[in-house]
Amino acid sequence: MLYEKNGALIRRFDKELLQIEPYGEDSLRIRATQLSEFQKRETGALLPVSQTAGSIVSIDGDTGFIQNGNIRCEVLCTGKLKFYNRSGKLLLEEVHKDRNGPVSPGEPESALELRPRAFRPHRETDRFKLTVRFEAKEDEKFYGMGQYSSIPFLNLKGCMLELAQRNSQISIPFTVSSRGYGFLWNNPAIGKAVFGRNITEWTADSTAQMDYWITAGDVPQQIMERYAEVTGKVPQMPAYGTGLWQSKLRYRTQKEVLEVAEEYKKRGLPLSVIVIDFFHWTAQGDWKFDPELWPDPEGMVRKLRDMGIELMVSIWPTVETGSENFAHMEEMGYLIRTEAGPHIGIKNQDTYFDATNPQAREFVWQKIKEHYYDQGIRLFWLDECEPEVTRYEYENYRFWLGTHKETGNIYPREVSKMVYEGRAAQGETEIVSLTRCAWAGSQRYGALVWTGDIASNFESLRNQIAAGLNMGLSGMPWWTTDIGGFHGGDVRSEDFRECLVRWFQFATFIPVLRMHGFREPKVISEPDRTFIAGNAESWKYTSGSPNELWSFGEENYEIMKSFLEIRECLRPYIDSLMTQAHEKGTPLMRPYFYEYPDDPGAWEIEDAYLFGPDILVAPVVKEHCFEREVYLPAGEWHNIFTGEKTEGGRTVLCKAPIEQIPVFVHKNILKYLNGEKRRNTSE
Repeated sequence: MLYEKNGALIRRFDKELLQIEPYGEDSLRIRATQLSEFQKRETGALLPVSQTAGSIVSIDGDTGFIQNGNIRCEVLCTGKLKFYNRSGKLLLEEVHKDRNGPVSPGEPESALELRPRAFRPHRETDRFKLTVRFEAKEDEKFYGMGQYSSIPFLNLKGCMLELAQRNSQISIPFTVSSRGYGFLWNNPAIGKAVFGRNITEWTADSTAQMDYWITAGDVPQQIMERYAEVTGKVPQMPAYGTGLWQSKLRYRTQKEVLEVAEEYKKRGLPLSVIVIDFFHWTAQGDWKFDPELWPDPEGMVRKLRDMGIELMVSIWPTVETGSENFAHMEEMGYLIRTEAGPHIGIKNQDTYFDATNPQAREFVWQKIKEHYYDQGIRLFWLDECEPEVTRYEYENYRFWLGTHKETGNIYPREVSKMVYEGRAAQGETEIVSLTRCAWAGSQRYGALVWTGDIASNFESLRNQIAAGLNMGLSGMPWWTTDIGGFHGGDVRSEDFRECLVRWFQFATFIPVLRMHGFREPKVISEPDRTFIAGNAESWKYTSGSPNELWSFGEENYEIMKSFLEIRECLRPYIDSLMTQAHEKGTPLMRPYFYEYPDDPGAWEIEDAYLFGPDILVAPVVKEHCFEREVYLPAGEWHNIFTGEKTEGGRTVLCKAPIEQIPVFVHKNILKYLNGEKRRNTSE
């Protein structure tokens, strides 16, 4: 039975209830369930939107149609869905193969009996394993989907992606298709997405219903703006956010932090943010400084601010039994629960607070406010927020919102939400939190993501290009990276120093420029303790080697200093990109095709990108490489190092000595590079 209700097209057949409704401009939301009704508690990423005016529903016998601006959905007699744009181009269609006859004109009968929406019940529950299948198109390209740091590809066609959060894996189930649509799998369940040559398939391991959102756009920019309208946009980036952020694993004392800041000041190097990493606390779950090593946080903040430097502090969601808050949080149900065994041991010898519980979020924020915010600290690094559970045994964990299998991917978004709402309640609007993980909608809570604990080598550097671009195409315009990678970078190694310099050159042209990493050799402070991984007491005395710009030799220091000067010159331009991201959801890092969608060559480039519309960046991502080819789209391009003007629409061979990487700009950017700096925070 097909019928229209409140502007939506609804189909009831046997066990399935299907609803297609207008949801934002040029967009539709599609839900289906085998329960009696749709669940009332929203667990997805979509914001409430007002009813779209001008949508049209029509029914012709057992076939239905709904159109909303540039998108049109046809519901066939079998329940199969087909999506078109306003010009009649087929964008996407479900798979339906039936031995009882063709489901569309021209389709053959099939013995496979594949249905587009397969609900497999988990017996004695009201949850299902859900699989939704779409026809694959050979020439289709897919972008977005968050960040999979081990995957070097920008185009994800041919990939199978786990829909689950891990350290260095951020699952954001939104993709931009080269066929002219964007697709959000609006479901936080653990599952997978397959972009195969024979099928496109989405799976949720445990869910009550199917829920996805689709939009049509003539160019990628339209798709991204429609997505941002229904899932949210980043706040305005604070002015200091586009400068240099200095971090390492880890500054152990208040004295060390101030000494590093003063050295930046002494050298005349502009520094915007300095970071205090983990195990500065008394115990995991206390959320406060160890007074032995940090005797005067308020005074430290004041001294740093006098130097024009903001302080960021690492916040972990972990809670150990030795915490002063553990007993109360356990009693109140503020901790993640397990289906089997004690909840201690979820991560090493500790557990996590349940960020899906609003009361738990309020409790933890009040501790953060008391011990950090009220001391003047405004910036927080939300680490470990996947959460990084031991062996990722998703079936063993349960949240306030539901089982991990059903709701687990939403956890990192709720951690960002906690800090965002806490700071907003204090009247703040320019809110940013550094976070190791995210889900769809995290951007509206000020999430700045990075690639997690990756290796310090050129392979990881190469993967950063696809990671940053795909995060931008997932609705996350704020993205950064550990310059030099996290694990294994030896400050004494010339090979690592080369990698670090190339990484810094690349990072000069990403949203946030940030030094971080666990540098070798490890450093043990007094009293001498044996470092034991996972032992909280040993972390109190252990750190990595220095990771400041001057820590890698004089020649490399001068190179990184010169790129920092370029960054400072470009900050007015970067600020304008940040404003676009805030107002429209526009990514700062953009694949060529974002600005040149009609150029076939632009869809093939995966090793270079645009930083905004006017800067083209071609990173050097191979060791001992001192030249590379660069494809220039149509237009007039200026090499920022040689001053050479080149007409685009062709590939050029560029020199890339260790002091340079190929960077080309449009003429309007030259004014920034000719000395018209906005400010120098070292003055």
